Amino acid sequence: MTEPVQPKIQLLRDERRLRIDGSDRQIGARAFDVLAYLDAHSGRVVTKAELLEHVWADLNVEESNLTVQIAALRKLIGARAIATVPGVGYQLTLSAKAPSDPPKALPLPDKPSLAVLPFANLTGDVAKDYLVDGIVVDLIAALSRIPVFFVIAASSTFTLKGRSVDLAEVGRQLGVRYILEGSIQQAGDRLRVNTQLVEAETGRMIWSNRFAGTLAEIFELQDVVTEQVAAAIEPNVILAESRRASTKPTTVLSAYDLCLQALPLTHRLPDFASFVAAQTLLQRALALDPDYAQAKALICRLTITARSERWLSLAEAARCLPLAEEVVADHRSDAMALAFAGIAIAFLGQQQRRGLLVIQQAYALNPNSSHVLNELGWVHSYLGDTDQAIDHFTRAIRINPLDPMIGQVRCGLGATLLLAGRLEDGVAALEQAFAEAPNYTASIVGLAWGYWELGRIEDAQRVGQLLKAREPGMTITATLRDSPYKMPDKQLRHRAYLRGIGIPE
Repeated sequence: MTEPVQPKIQLLRDERRLRIDGSDRQIGARAFDVLAYLDAHSGRVVTKAELLEHVWADLNVEESNLTVQIAALRKLIGARAIATVPGVGYQLTLSAKAPSDPPKALPLPDKPSLAVLPFANLTGDVAKDYLVDGIVVDLIAALSRIPVFFVIAASSTFTLKGRSVDLAEVGRQLGVRYILEGSIQQAGDRLRVNTQLVEAETGRMIWSNRFAGTLAEIFELQDVVTEQVAAAIEPNVILAESRRASTKPTTVLSAYDLCLQALPLTHRLPDFASFVAAQTLLQRALALDPDYAQAKALICRLTITARSERWLSLAEAARCLPLAEEVVADHRSDAMALAFAGIAIAFLGQQQRRGLLVIQQAYALNPNSSHVLNELGWVHSYLGDTDQAIDHFTRAIRINPLDPMIGQVRCGLGATLLLAGRLEDGVAALEQAFAEAPNYTASIVGLAWGYWELGRIEDAQRVGQLLKAREPGMTITATLRDSPYKMPDKQLRHRAYLRGIGIPE
């Protein structure tokens, strides 16, 4: 094969200018310093720690700063000009020869695909390789338990340890769309674990985070990293997939891509027209594959959202329950699908105990899913199990604080805190939830209740006007009848505040 044409670069160090193929190119100061250092040491792999030390000197910066500069340089001088060496760092490879017969690319699976590369040991102690590798192995195991993902086994990715690789090429060779990489640093008895999720083909960063702990807490830190990375990757990858799917021509969409397009709307509907559009996408997916459990589950979750926004009556929304039962009968170990079926059974079917049992099956399949934890929190709240509900909501927020549906999760926490008698905490959580998801009706309901019980009557009545505008025909009898909260004390408390804000019997 013909070798790819590589650009000729000139670094005019004294003038701090970059020239590519004879033309001056704009380059940031940090990017120039990174390239200059890589160029000065082009015969070897330069560790991330070394680059951070020499380019940023005494500044305490995140590893993501280096990642941003590497991505910028690859755009300027070519994606293959700087190779990643998993577990070590980077190497400038402009002079490297391309293989005459590159390995054949593997086809991408029909679901999100991911490879976790060996992390870089930046502690300065090779004896800690066992720790670095252990975290990666645990991560791979945790991610492999999420049925909606295709995850490359550790035995494959660890063959790349210490080798100079191109992320795009790794994606092609392993047949994955996404790559997780990271490093571990040490300062005294403190350890810092840096992680980042990138799209293999483009190198675009999708998500990054940092975790810190002491050597004495090493096993706890390892568990936290595994739990939180696994939890955060699920919604971030699914969101990235949904954006990718939405750019495809509608004439070639598969059932999977149709579900991806509908997924963001299942939790956050701006208007009734969006509900209809998302429902149509999911019905098309079911027409293509009548046994598709995810499509059935997403219809259930979408319907719950529409009911929460008062666009459907409970009877209208309950028409999706046969689909929920089909998911329970044939969920194919899909934790998210089971969780959505379970909340439909509890909320729309008024079978709270049975819904809880279904979601507990989902939790057993994937205890690190923020979707599962959120639905588990809501059903425990319906049943008055406030301690369990608060624990599940709190954990869902802690492991995935940037979740696009964080407002709904926090609303559940706030409502449960009110139920437990922690009025100030509950109102604070609901006010934040309302700021995060101002169109979510459940937050308005919770705020009216919380303000009333705190004696903030004017605030309660002001929020009550918003509630009445959303549901003009609202009555106390229908509201209590259709509520999933059936505890007598809760119903009495709700009747009092509904009367107080002017809702008719």
